[in-house]
Amino acid sequence: MTDPPISLERDERGGITVVMDGQPQSHVQPDDPLLLVFEYVQHLALAIEALPPGRLAVTHVGGAGLTLPRWVEATRPGSPQIVLEPNEALTAFVREQIPLPRRHRIRVRPQDGLSGLRALAPDSADVLVTDAYAAGRVPAELGSAAYLLDVGRVLRPTGLALWNLADEPGFRWGARMVASISAVLPEVAVAATHEVLKGKRFGNTVVIAGHEPLPVEELRRRVAGASLPTGLREGASLQRMLAGAKPFGEHGEPSPSPPDPGRWRLR
Repeated sequence: MTDPPISLERDERGGITVVMDGQPQSHVQPDDPLLLVFEYVQHLALAIEALPPGRLAVTHVGGAGLTLPRWVEATRPGSPQIVLEPNEALTAFVREQIPLPRRHRIRVRPQDGLSGLRALAPDSADVLVTDAYAAGRVPAELGSAAYLLDVGRVLRPTGLALWNLADEPGFRWGARMVASISAVLPEVAVAATHEVLKGKRFGNTVVIAGHEPLPVEELRRRVAGASLPTGLREGASLQRMLAGAKPFGEHGEPSPSPPDPGRWRLR
C-alpha cells in the first residue's frame, strides 16, 4: 500500500495547511507557533495550559505538521517530546518544508501508536496526546483495549491523556470512546465548541482524562477564556451526554467518515 499524497495549502496570513489524501491534517503558522487555527488544537492546548508551569514530558501519537509539539516548545521551552508518526515520508516532507525551531527536543519516531507506546517506559509522560487519523478517520486500534491500557501505563499518575475525536452529530461513536477510556482512566472530561456539544454539526471533541482528579477549576477557567465559544462537560453533565454508552472492548471501531473537506471550517 502506498502512502496518500501530501500537499501544502498556503493562506493569506502566511499559514500552511498540511493536506493528505484530500483531508486537512494540520495547520502551521511558521513565524508564530502560538497561533493555533484548528479549533481542536486550541482545546488540546488549553488542557495542557491547565497543568502547573514548567517543562513537560509529552508523547504525541500522530505527527502530521507537528503543530502541537511546536506550540509546547514555544510555551514550555526544553520540554522533551516524543512523536509517534509512522509515515516517514510525511515527517521528511514537513521537516523540509516547515522546519522545526532550533534547539528543540522534539523526537519523531517512525512508529504507529500501538507499537510505539509499547516501547515507552511506565509513568514516562506528563501529557499523552492521541491525534492520529487515516483517511480522515481515527483508526480502530486507537480505541482498542490494548492501546488504552498502554496509555494508562505510560501516563504519570498526575498526568493528562488527551484525545482528538471527530464525530457526527449525536456523538454516538465518541461516547463509546469516552466509555472505553473511562475503563482505564476514571477521571474524564470533554471540551468542544458549543455547536459541536449541542450536536449541530460534525466536529471535533477533545477528551481529557487522568488517573487522578482533573484540574477542573483551572479547566473551567481556561474554557471560559477561550477565543472560541467553548464548553466543558464533566461529572453529571458528562454522564448525561454519554447516556449509557458501552465501551468498544478488545478491538475498537474507526470513527465515522468525515464530510466533504470543502465544508470544514477554519477558525
